Amino acid sequence: MGKVYERIDGRLAGFIAAQRMFFVATAPTGPGGRVNVSPKGMTGTFAVLGEHRVAYLDWHGSGAETIAHLRENGRITLMFCAFDGPPKIVRLHGRGRAHVVGEPGAQALLAHFPDAPDPHALRAVVEVDVERVSDSCGYAVPLMSYSGDRDLLVRAHERRTDADLAAYRRTKNATSIDGLPALG
Repeated sequence: MGKVYERIDGRLAGFIAAQRMFFVATAPTGPGGRVNVSPKGMTGTFAVLGEHRVAYLDWHGSGAETIAHLRENGRITLMFCAFDGPPKIVRLHGRGRAHVVGEPGAQALLAHFPDAPDPHALRAVVEVDVERVSDSCGYAVPLMSYSGDRDLLVRAHERRTDADLAAYRRTKNATSIDGLPALG
């Protein structure tokens, strides 16, 4: 049976820290936009900052749906599934904001990620004020074995200069697929 928690306690924080990947869901306001769900991972890229606050590193990618949705309405849900050990799913519902690297707020948050890969490919730190914490059974989540992080994202962006990454953001990350502003 699922349970709602008052906060992210030590046990839940330990479960979250042990998961090798998580999922981020956002949606634009109104009935016409597309819901976005993105898988996230890489060791050292998620941090529990408090009982009602978490953050994760957001890397350059082919889209910027999460950032666009957060700029529009702030709604976000994070989901963590146990792919090994006892079955469990934890969801964190809240309000998020993207602190783009170079803007105020991002630098202070980066201190919470000492084990993160090379930050050259980093475009933002997403901070979430958690309003609801819940779990569910996860009985249907498959058992899978972790064999390591992929380093392709970091390696691909290592070759790019800061100017290349800025151009990438302007062409690939300026708006969401629904035309909402993301990264200018």
